[in-house]
Amino acid sequence: MKPISLVPPASIHATIQLPSSKSICNRALIINALSQNHAQLRNLSDCDDTRVLISALQDMPDTIDIGAAGTAMRFLTAYLSVNEGTHLLTGTPRMQQRPIGILANALREAGAHIEYAGKEGYPPLRITGSRLTHNEITLPGNVSSQYISALLMIGPALPDGLKLTLTGTVISRPYIDLTLELMQAFGSHAQWSDEHQLYVEPHPYQAPASYYIESDWSAASYWYEICALMPEAEIELPGLFRKSLQGDARVARLFSALGVETRYENDKVLLTKSGIKTSRMEYDFINQPDLAQTFVVTCALLDVPFRFSGLQSLKIKETDRMAALIKEMKKLGYVLNETDGSILSWNGERCMPDARPAIDTYEDHRMAMAFAPACIIVDNLFINNPQVVSKSYPHYWDDLRRAGFNIEAEP
Repeated sequence: MKPISLVPPASIHATIQLPSSKSICNRALIINALSQNHAQLRNLSDCDDTRVLISALQDMPDTIDIGAAGTAMRFLTAYLSVNEGTHLLTGTPRMQQRPIGILANALREAGAHIEYAGKEGYPPLRITGSRLTHNEITLPGNVSSQYISALLMIGPALPDGLKLTLTGTVISRPYIDLTLELMQAFGSHAQWSDEHQLYVEPHPYQAPASYYIESDWSAASYWYEICALMPEAEIELPGLFRKSLQGDARVARLFSALGVETRYENDKVLLTKSGIKTSRMEYDFINQPDLAQTFVVTCALLDVPFRFSGLQSLKIKETDRMAALIKEMKKLGYVLNETDGSILSWNGERCMPDARPAIDTYEDHRMAMAFAPACIIVDNLFINNPQVVSKSYPHYWDDLRRAGFNIEAEP
């Protein structure tokens, strides 16, 4: 797809129907499959990651290619380990560079039959479903929460349940709590035993008749960014709730420091400008790493110096998001600094921006969506390979057009 140029409207007054939560969709699909698909899942996302998971669970081909869907790779690694049949689980070249060894090796220790079909510790995997005989697993707490969630969700299928111990610092805990909440909604007995140990009883899932999936707070973050950058904005987002299961609902509180007020009204939120802006922002994104790109771009464009920590997981996402942010922000005239592979900061240092900045997206949906609102401040902005948004928010560009943005493909 050709690069696109973006020109913002003078003001925004819009109602935006966000996609449903990808995090909830993908967990609900795995849990529902483990409970024999008894629940009707309502408001499923139409994003790439969810579509490939639905296809895999319905068709169960010998070779399952999940493309760039990291969540599907991790969840299916555990799911296939406890279901009959042999499958080759693979993905894009980038997916084959993303480590899976910690999860695969933990499952092997529990009795799973998993072979590395390529490089040791990385996809593709050849998995033969079996009865797992060992129910005690120990993992570092600072690994991807998706490894932990993948193990938790198969816990009820294990003969003796699952006792999962997490050592050291536990990161992304809201995503673990989200998994537990969903498991409990489907009749599982799963909970924290203490701050480092979880226990899942060997109690089969008992699915509800139907389950409604709320809108995606991660997707909402880009509309918060737009509201913060626009001189005048009022944006209504249906399907978001004050008491959300999603850790990224923290975006509402964080953006209050950047001039965005959130008003909760029944089953929606209303974003307006408050006129209040902090002089500096510091935050540990250990529990909300997917929000980091949004806040890096927003703070710099608002001339708010920042120091964001807890970003170590960004290096193993769709791309090395730390390196990508440093390179692309430089095109806009901002010099970021990385420290210890986990901290990004900006102290106000500027450089000469590109006259016609074209943002590379690195096969990463969040690079495209976080940088697109920069057109409100930066003239002549282009986004390369804009189709990457289909991974989580397929109608993002259409929604921007509905809000008044002029978006055109480069000739």
